[in-house]
Amino acid sequence: MPRWVFPLIILTVIIVLVEIYTFQAFKTISKSKIIRYSFLLVSVAVYINFCVTMLTYSRSDGQTPQFQMAMGLLLTVSIPKIVIIMLLFGEDVYRGILKLFSAISSGETKPLVGRRRFISQLALVLAAIPLTSFIYGIMHGKYNYKVLKYQLSFKDLPDAFDGYKITQISDIHSGSFTNKEKIQYGVNLINEQKSDLMLFTGDIVNNKADEMDNWIDMFSQLEAKEGKYAVLGNHDYGDYMKWEKPEDKVNNFQAVKDVHKKIGFDLLLDEHRYLEKDGQKIALVGVENWGRGFKEKGDLQKASANIKKEDFKILMSHDPSHWEHKVKEDDFNYQLTLSGHTHGLQMGIEIPGWFKWSPSQFAYKQWAGMYQEFGRYINVNRGFGYHAFPGRVGIWPEITVIELKKA
Repeated sequence: MPRWVFPLIILTVIIVLVEIYTFQAFKTISKSKIIRYSFLLVSVAVYINFCVTMLTYSRSDGQTPQFQMAMGLLLTVSIPKIVIIMLLFGEDVYRGILKLFSAISSGETKPLVGRRRFISQLALVLAAIPLTSFIYGIMHGKYNYKVLKYQLSFKDLPDAFDGYKITQISDIHSGSFTNKEKIQYGVNLINEQKSDLMLFTGDIVNNKADEMDNWIDMFSQLEAKEGKYAVLGNHDYGDYMKWEKPEDKVNNFQAVKDVHKKIGFDLLLDEHRYLEKDGQKIALVGVENWGRGFKEKGDLQKASANIKKEDFKILMSHDPSHWEHKVKEDDFNYQLTLSGHTHGLQMGIEIPGWFKWSPSQFAYKQWAGMYQEFGRYINVNRGFGYHAFPGRVGIWPEITVIELKKA
């Protein structure tokens, strides 16, 4: 028996049980067969679409928008059902406890009349929240660009750089794009910040260099007064798809690096540049991707060769786990690190200044926004584009503007 048969059977049983529970909720609150069966039919259609997509999907194609949409629809119809199941299963457990208590006691304990109907209604109302959120996230949320501004003060910042503005973007993932008008709006919004410096912290494509072909003219419009610089992200190496020949992967990687030149970015591959202003300078350091547990490729020591310890340094490193495990306590003192990678998982809840949550935080200690430890900062940009899930729910695409100030 093939190894995938047993997991498939288990998954099928789980899906059937989920649909039975969901159907029971609709059945409890309505006598209309149209209402009872409509969501079931939609779910079946989504499952069929996903199965057909997976059967026709080839790793040599990379992660296409069609694959992402199939995944998005599956999540959209599945996550609300988790809410329904939690409430109905909890109510079933409660009823079971009541029956057990009734069986071992002299009296008779009956559930409150109408409680099942009320629980079903409550479950469907609550399930509508993630359902509508995911629909919005797919249709509009992925283009809901937010400009987040920070002002950071440093005692060792050269005087000439007091008030220096940096725009950071990350995780373009051009292979996911489908709407030129919306992407152009995002590019224009970046330029409206009129920063001194523009820094891109990796993942320009999903896998293949040609994913940028239709977007080069647009991203070539990006402007910064004193230069544009970039580093690579984990997706830029072409590791997540199957290549017919080893040399195809090598050629694609070179083409990805060339794309940065075509849109006017100086790509830093374990190297640095000095930025000068009024006779003073700061060091801009860029490393190749370094991710904890996979592709620990970036060489910080090589990138920082010939930089003095007392120099003010800005480090670009795609994966924030690099900062957590290698950078934040480094005696060489990297005052500011800029990362991306996590996307904040493209779903979560954020109430500015009060509450921030995403499943991403279970994988990354620094997963979205600005963090400070040991007197050093890291900003984890939530990403400009999207990947895997073709939308954003609560974690919006980000353009970061950081103003450096002399303390």
